[in-house]
Amino acid sequence: MADTLVADNPAIAPRRHRPDRPPMIGVGVIIWLGSEVMFFSALFATIFTLRAHSTGHWPPAGTKLDTVQSGIFTIILVASSFTMQKAVWDQEAGKRDSAKKWVWLTLVMGTFFVANQFYEWVTLSHNPATDPTQTSYGSIFYISTGLHGLHVTLGLVAMIFLLGRLKGPKGDPGETASFQGISYYWHFVDVVWVGLYSCLFFLK
Repeated sequence: MADTLVADNPAIAPRRHRPDRPPMIGVGVIIWLGSEVMFFSALFATIFTLRAHSTGHWPPAGTKLDTVQSGIFTIILVASSFTMQKAVWDQEAGKRDSAKKWVWLTLVMGTFFVANQFYEWVTLSHNPATDPTQTSYGSIFYISTGLHGLHVTLGLVAMIFLLGRLKGPKGDPGETASFQGISYYWHFVDVVWVGLYSCLFFLK
């Protein structure tokens, strides 16, 4: 009866899809992110260990980090978490066209972030203080930002596949779970970058 009323009255918005139990893909992503937490924790431990045993300045004298530019793109990446979450909420509410637009916006914002990182890698490699073959700071900077950049890129690839699932007028049974799983991953890489940015650009 309720379904008939919704069908007859288009003014009634469809209810948000709330599964009775957590989807397996979401649980799997959370478990996998647990291993990623340990991986990046080891990376942070390496940063602090190198800093503690550094005999000179940290970062090395002559290091030229553009904290303002990197800060702007950090804000863009953090903002992309909100756009991705908005896409999840719209997909759950059955607003697939709106969800698609928010995923596209998140994809563009993440691409801008990766492009800026690539620019930084090229620029800083010309400075002996941040050359990864010359200083320990340069090495850990490229290793940590490179691994994080790889994770961001994988998230962008996942969003491309997610957009492919949104082509049809109706979603498949696993669409909501895919949205949630990718959003968990994207929030994770955003939080990790805030930590890396703080350690690499502000830790003296």
